Amino acid sequence: MKASHLIVALAGMSAFAARAHHSVSAWFDTTATTEIEGVVTDFRWQNPHVIFTMRVAGAEGEALWEIETLSISGISRWGITRDLVSVGDKLRVAGNPARQGANNVFVRNILLPSGREIVLGGAARWSTDTLRGSELLQASEGDASRPDLGLFRTWSTGSVNGVLFPEAVQANFDFSRYPLTPAARAELEAFDFATDDPTVNCTPKGMPTIMEQPYPMEIVDRGDTIELMIEEYDTRRVVHVRGAGAGAAAGAAPSPLGYSVGRFEGAALVVTTTGSSWGHFDSVGIPLSPGAVIEERFTPSADGAKLDYALKVTDAATFTAPVELKKTWIWRPEVTRGAYECRRVAAR
Repeated sequence: MKASHLIVALAGMSAFAARAHHSVSAWFDTTATTEIEGVVTDFRWQNPHVIFTMRVAGAEGEALWEIETLSISGISRWGITRDLVSVGDKLRVAGNPARQGANNVFVRNILLPSGREIVLGGAARWSTDTLRGSELLQASEGDASRPDLGLFRTWSTGSVNGVLFPEAVQANFDFSRYPLTPAARAELEAFDFATDDPTVNCTPKGMPTIMEQPYPMEIVDRGDTIELMIEEYDTRRVVHVRGAGAGAAAGAAPSPLGYSVGRFEGAALVVTTTGSSWGHFDSVGIPLSPGAVIEERFTPSADGAKLDYALKVTDAATFTAPVELKKTWIWRPEVTRGAYECRRVAAR
């Protein structure tokens, strides 16, 4: 990687973009917009967020601003190349300011030295010559050419019903939609992203939170087990479907992903997971107890174009009734699972 180039990240605030490493609305004020102009001084090409730095002149002199974007995994699929802008170029950017008042922006629009504008979601601000992401992530229809593959292929989120935990996307989500116990509500109200973010510094997500991730997921038949190879955090979930492992859940040691046992009901894979030590239902403050039972149903369509996913969580310590959520993946043969290789970032 050449140090003379900036990675300009297409951090679109579309449905895909909002489902990032952490909730954007938790760190940034999505109701406000800050516009700054400055010179690019540095960049970090990394997951979970590509970040670049700008030197900005102000009334009190020059200051450095950190411009945050999506991950490599996200922007690479928008067709944005890393040599688009060189360090030393002057950029104008607009985006959501940090809630803590720091010189930090989650970018929405970037005006390039050429006068072309990268539109990261919504309308252009400065130019009629715009650059937007590829249509791939906006696809709502899968490819029906390979029904023979069934469940075992690489699935993509696209733009079709891909939000599993809406509270991670919606800034003013009404948490009364969840039947929380008094104890769980107290934990939620005490949750502070500055200190309690469960995914800070590349901590991999456990179950069921990992299933919110927006990147490709490859499902592989290994014989006695089925593996869910999830791009985010390079996660490998093992589902025991045959052999001795299919009956060993009671003696399994707790782990963030828990112990998963699966069975087929027709074409659908039904998975029951217990023993999750992750401690979180979602990534924005709802807890999960070690006694939670997580049930999943993966149902591929007959033509193989989509995969319907249903999640049911039963946890008497957190919910007064079982919680059920749904999402859908699609199959696009041009999409493959990549490496995530998360890198730690400095504390905010």
